[in-house]
Amino acid sequence: MSGSTVPPSPAPTRLHELVETAAARHPDAVALETPGEAPLRYRELTSAADRLAHCLTANHAPVPSRIGLIGAKCVRSYVAYLAVLKLGATIVPISNSAPADRIRTIVDAADLTLVLTDDPTGAAAALATESHSRVVRIPDLEPSSADAQFEASAPQSTAYILFTSGSTGRPKGVPISHVNALSFVTYNLARYGVGPGDRMTQNFDFAFDVSVFDLFVAWGSGATLVAPSPQDLMHPVRWVNSCSLTHWASVPSAITTALGLSELSPGCMPALRLSLFVGEQLTVEQAETWHAATPNGAMENVYGPTELTVYVSAYRLPDRTDDWPAVSNRTIPIGPIYPHMEAIVVTDGRDTDEGELCVRGPQRFHSYIAPEDNTGRFFATDEAGLIPVAGRAPVPSDWYRTGDLVRRSPDGTLTHLGRLDSQVKIRGHRVELGEIEGVLRSHRGIADAVVIAVPGQVGSLDPVAFYTGQETTSRALRSHLSAVLPAYMIPRRFVHLDTFPLNGNGKTDRQALARRSEPTGGSSS
Repeated sequence: MSGSTVPPSPAPTRLHELVETAAARHPDAVALETPGEAPLRYRELTSAADRLAHCLTANHAPVPSRIGLIGAKCVRSYVAYLAVLKLGATIVPISNSAPADRIRTIVDAADLTLVLTDDPTGAAAALATESHSRVVRIPDLEPSSADAQFEASAPQSTAYILFTSGSTGRPKGVPISHVNALSFVTYNLARYGVGPGDRMTQNFDFAFDVSVFDLFVAWGSGATLVAPSPQDLMHPVRWVNSCSLTHWASVPSAITTALGLSELSPGCMPALRLSLFVGEQLTVEQAETWHAATPNGAMENVYGPTELTVYVSAYRLPDRTDDWPAVSNRTIPIGPIYPHMEAIVVTDGRDTDEGELCVRGPQRFHSYIAPEDNTGRFFATDEAGLIPVAGRAPVPSDWYRTGDLVRRSPDGTLTHLGRLDSQVKIRGHRVELGEIEGVLRSHRGIADAVVIAVPGQVGSLDPVAFYTGQETTSRALRSHLSAVLPAYMIPRRFVHLDTFPLNGNGKTDRQALARRSEPTGGSSS
């Protein structure tokens, strides 16, 4: 009689099951490294999460269906994140750098009655007296191999809810199901082949959706997740080398920051094997600099809004810069859409090669928490073509409207041209501000550029350009632009800055630049 074979493990149906599977395979591998704390191994991570889940069940029965988390990148916060999922609850991460009013708005919108925090005197303090939520400090729980694995009795289908900025000034709640998240994570586990011995960054706040890639591609594979200190974020090259990091993910502004500190030299990060950039346009100049600094690594530009579960496309740059594509706005393409997703490019209700990117598939969220936020965000397909969804809830066959303007090449590669709402009318002409930025970046002395449209005379809009790099005269910049662009697209002012202001997610803060449209903190030419 032949020997029996071990049946394969069932496919995970919840995010935390990926982590449990990796912990069973690699119990002594290091799962987490945080500043100033002892490394946490996989068996310790899952054991501590089980203990916290049991503790929360005992002290907060019945367990709320949604639990907030306001925490820094410390062991307690990571354990709490995993414990909430093990409880079968939906986790609602809230940035600990968010203003008190925004925190209260999110807590109310998500109807949170329990918020976990690593520091009850910090960002969560205002909730203790001004909200119906109970704010609980995450306890220190020593892991034990004797802990019983926690099993949720009635797990929620929604894994997490993130809040994005809304055009009304009110944040919009985006619920992402376990099915959405697993579709994204399992595809990326296969795409990148990460595993034990790999050391991945977590540059992103828990409230920023790319943290889901960091957490679960690392913890679903047996790799080590390495969290930075604030100083590490300011000096990425030093951090990469001192911690022997192999995988990097950040917004492109991190490149500009490192350049501004004169720390990004050719070959300075030889150990990096993969670098991903997401969240804003990656310029050719940024990519060339990082590519030269990581001679042994691949580099990808990835794209996706929160509503589509982190990202849905990726473009891998060829090893030779001579083989990089030439794009008019001097940004790196965002690549083809993932094979398990569908995309169309829409103009005036028709599928075209340049227009708004619309996507559907297993990573697409179902709908916003507030039904009114769905208005104008979906297209349905009928016999007449594409029509806006109105008067009903979205269904899986509907297309999510990203609001991003893209160009599609014959092979399906997409180039991000900007936001639809960044198209403005200047002297009667429709202008895409990203086109002006692209031409500015092609000037030899400019490191990066952002163009803002501000009110001009007689109710018109005028472009104002902000740039970093070598300070240059307005005459030289106008001459450079005039060789390519019509007169109405030439900015009326040029403002040189040492660095661009960044928002809480590390992206260039365009609203802050708009407020500086008159000379206040940089030289104007």
